[in-house]
Amino acid sequence: MQTVDFEALLANTSRLAIIAIGIVTVIAALEYAQMILAPIFLAIVIGLMFGPLSDRIEQMGIPGWISALGVVATFLTLIAVAGTAFAVPLSGWMDRLPSIWDRLQSELTSWKGVVASIGGIQENLRTAMGQGASMKVDVEDTSAVESVVFFAPAFMAQIILFLASMYFFIATRNDIREAALSLCVNPRLRHSARRIFVDVEARVSRYLLSITAVNIVLGLAVSATLFALGVPSPLLWGMLAGALNYVIYIGPAVMALILTGVGLATSDSTLGILLPPAAYLGLNLLEAQFLTPTVLGRTMTLNPFVVLLSIATWIWLWGPVGGFIAVPSLLIFDVVLRNIMPKLPEDTLQLRV
Repeated sequence: MQTVDFEALLANTSRLAIIAIGIVTVIAALEYAQMILAPIFLAIVIGLMFGPLSDRIEQMGIPGWISALGVVATFLTLIAVAGTAFAVPLSGWMDRLPSIWDRLQSELTSWKGVVASIGGIQENLRTAMGQGASMKVDVEDTSAVESVVFFAPAFMAQIILFLASMYFFIATRNDIREAALSLCVNPRLRHSARRIFVDVEARVSRYLLSITAVNIVLGLAVSATLFALGVPSPLLWGMLAGALNYVIYIGPAVMALILTGVGLATSDSTLGILLPPAAYLGLNLLEAQFLTPTVLGRTMTLNPFVVLLSIATWIWLWGPVGGFIAVPSLLIFDVVLRNIMPKLPEDTLQLRV
């Protein structure tokens, strides 16, 4: 008969409890400090993407602070051009939202009976459980002007914090690396830390640049396909498809819903309504199964379930910013894991589809 070592069991349970408390504490801290940490993390990810460009500029003898300033200016120019390209055609579609909503309601008229039946069943269940009394909740009305006045300063502060963090990270990232390496107490640890810094920048930069190229190709393909189908503003939907594709899984789903609304606004037949989202989903399937694996290679692919968990967690914490940094955060974790546990087999550490 085996005896149970209660002391060892208690020690292991205590370690697990400490780990669980630590994870909950980190998650709570990330959510509580979202206003500060989200723009800083986003600036670091974007800075890693543009790091190689800054290095090439510095190799021409240009000081680091000028190189970082040029990279930030280039980024702002790209954002301004994209914003202008989105704003003009999108403003016209915003005026058509009421008609799209009316059309959607008319298409769902046949479901009223089903909805009514479900509502009746729910009411019967509430009555049977003694919860038939209705509950009234009074919500204080807040005007849109008050909301803008409250949130605008915080939003502008986040933008300023993002731009400042991006500039200083790009300008001083080599100094940050050397300062971190100086804290390493032995050559082996210093070598591992140096490899972590180099591999993180290389993998994140390669991933974001590759995904950007893939998204540009996808956007062009979507624009050309929707133009061939006679959908209005095909360039707008192509750009939007490319932008949303940075948030994998969720972005394509949102884009399919948007194109369904476009179909409702532009077609009177069921086939015409479903054709734009179906064409987009077909192109997205080809991109996900063939183009992206070819561009990134096997060593850059990630387990879909792990990616989904990461995206769900980060979006829950930080919204759209979290969705953008979810995959880069997995790449950083993978690099750190490879370098701190080099004795593990390659297949153990590799996250593959």
